[in-house]
Amino acid sequence: MKFIFAVLIFGFSFTAKCQILNAESLRRVTDTSGFSGSASIDFSLKRDVNEYLGFSSRIHIQYKMKKHLVLLKNDVDLQNIEGNKFENSGITHLRYNYRFHPRIAWEVFAQAQYNKVSKIEFRGLLGTGPRFKLTTSEKYKFYLGTHIMYEQDELSDGITPIQRDFRSTSYLSFSLYPTKTVSFSSTTYYQPKLKDFGNYRISNQSSLMVELFKNFAFKTTYTFIYDETPAVGIPNSQYNLESGFVYSFD
Repeated sequence: MKFIFAVLIFGFSFTAKCQILNAESLRRVTDTSGFSGSASIDFSLKRDVNEYLGFSSRIHIQYKMKKHLVLLKNDVDLQNIEGNKFENSGITHLRYNYRFHPRIAWEVFAQAQYNKVSKIEFRGLLGTGPRFKLTTSEKYKFYLGTHIMYEQDELSDGITPIQRDFRSTSYLSFSLYPTKTVSFSSTTYYQPKLKDFGNYRISNQSSLMVELFKNFAFKTTYTFIYDETPAVGIPNSQYNLESGFVYSFD
């Protein structure tokens, strides 16, 4: 029933906010096969073109079976800009992971998004590549991913034409578990165009989660994004600080 309830929530939502989605945030650590996931509500203070307060809800569903893992994430973000204007943005992400070695997996992913504040009318991604587990400890985990993706970018600045390019997308991720109820995770992405390495994006997302009681936790996340060639009128760097509650389910 919990899974059905999550699917119903997903059906009435329509996508997320960050320009570069942290795929590591999709993964839920579990030793059991079958469906699992989480739902969260966040409040945020963010600065890009303006300063604003934000509200977001997120649904993540995961299916695991032996060497196979399927991840689906859908986020909704509502932003109150300068106290009198509302904008929204969104990301829908689907990822398949096949683990053919205890420390190596192959990933395929697809993503669609828009962001009115950043003047992203539509950005579609399709990519693939290996993922490496660099450690074996249960108290800390490090991962490295090296992928290639095709990107179609449509901006609403009235100047930039539709762009279709291949990008490299690499990430380094780590998670720390100092106690049974506290965890810290951080992921950094580097995404240059293959034909022009001077055109790149860098992002980092770091999160601190404290479990309040079973399946219910408080989470604070800081996200920083740098885009060398954003839409006209958009700053190169943006950040997002948000806190909220997370409910997980199996």
